[in-house]
Amino acid sequence: MGAAYFYHLTQQPLEAALPKLLEASLSRGWRVAVRGRNPRYLDWLDQKLWLGGDEAFLPHGQAGGEHDALQPVLLTTDPTSANGATCVMSVEGAEVTVDEVNTLDRVCVLFDGGDEAALARARQQWSDLTKAGCGAQYWSDESGRWEKKSER
Repeated sequence: MGAAYFYHLTQQPLEAALPKLLEASLSRGWRVAVRGRNPRYLDWLDQKLWLGGDEAFLPHGQAGGEHDALQPVLLTTDPTSANGATCVMSVEGAEVTVDEVNTLDRVCVLFDGGDEAALARARQQWSDLTKAGCGAQYWSDESGRWEKKSER
């Protein structure tokens, strides 16, 4: 049984935090689906992930390609992952389910601390998942590094 990790971004933008979390996930042998709500946002995020340079190469692709099943990291709006993901990272408030938390290695919810709508959505997701009995951890980068602030 996995857990839901909530990452409250206050000191760094998503495009800076996400590659580090993806690298950590890949080092654990997980396949990752980065789930968003808007294909144009995922296009933008795809471009940001390619900017890391050779030393920070992060193998990934966008859903809808010929080799989706082979991608270690797949950017998608689809709730079913074509790459056999064992970790889902929700961005821009994308839906995550109790079943995913209970069956995957990890579910991550990344949200912008400066966006009131994103905060409200993350709070609702936390409430829904913990009321359903899912394990959850809340992490914040307010000190400049990730610190666990709460766990249920």
